[in-house]
Amino acid sequence: MTEDQKTNTVLDYTVPELVLGERLDVIVAQLCPQFSRSQLQKWIKSGDILLNGKISKTRDKVYTDDSIRVTPVLSEKTSDKPEAIKLDIVYEDDDLLVINKPVGLVVHPGAGNLTGTLVNGLLAHDESQKNLPRAGIVHRLDKDTSGLMMVAKTLEAHTALVNQLQAREVKREYLALVSGEVIAGATIEANIGRHPRDRKRMNVTAMGGKTAITHYRIEQRLLKHTLLRVNLETGRTHQIRVHLAWKHMPIVGDKTYGGRTRVPKDIDEELRVALQQFPRQALHATRLTIIHPTTDEEISWEAGMPDDMQGLVELLKEDS
Repeated sequence: MTEDQKTNTVLDYTVPELVLGERLDVIVAQLCPQFSRSQLQKWIKSGDILLNGKISKTRDKVYTDDSIRVTPVLSEKTSDKPEAIKLDIVYEDDDLLVINKPVGLVVHPGAGNLTGTLVNGLLAHDESQKNLPRAGIVHRLDKDTSGLMMVAKTLEAHTALVNQLQAREVKREYLALVSGEVIAGATIEANIGRHPRDRKRMNVTAMGGKTAITHYRIEQRLLKHTLLRVNLETGRTHQIRVHLAWKHMPIVGDKTYGGRTRVPKDIDEELRVALQQFPRQALHATRLTIIHPTTDEEISWEAGMPDDMQGLVELLKEDS
């Protein structure tokens, strides 16, 4: 496959009435909402979008009854290599797939993790993923957070799913095991930005940052701990971990935001060791709901907690 390859799809449009001198890139964005504005502008500049049969500029004027031809072009977006990594695929069709990501799997290659990532596994599963931004990955989970992730398989699906995320239409539910006896569910609304001294961490900030909204309710009461069901309204980096720690109910095993593990007094040795040695944040993306990018139907998936987190919950139930 060459670096740029034309698809077999050709999209022909006639400009509707009452368009009198609007910019070409503006009209094309209205006619082709399934593609991002930046992608459409690239195709105009490369001559893959024609106005009345001619190569044109983004600023060229468009009028009623003009013809526009769009020929989508696939371009390699990644130089990462495919690797045979076993993927727990919950759902797959021509437009998207949903993966139940295990603990320890890094999503994107980066410093210290150039191979063995979800991106590498996706490229091995389907070579055409290399033609999509971030190999089709629309949102991410931290390395040590398990659970459901959606991945687009076409440019149209990628744009549609990104737009749903930005419009806060994607529903993402997590299970979080936190220290402390939570009294009731609530909503946390507090901006999140980079930590002023440690740039790898995030924190709640009164000045600046980005809007972050987290809803939570009690799933199960346990011994000096609570299992919460958390709903994300926004999707900031480390949002759940930062918000819950800020509210003094840190996630068990979260060394970055939770500090030293809180171990209740007078518990049996097995539970004490399990709490102290739990190796990661006890956070799992358990439910995902989207509007399918092609059928427009609401569709949901659910994945139960992995064994390590379920085992810790069972110990806390027994001891209580």
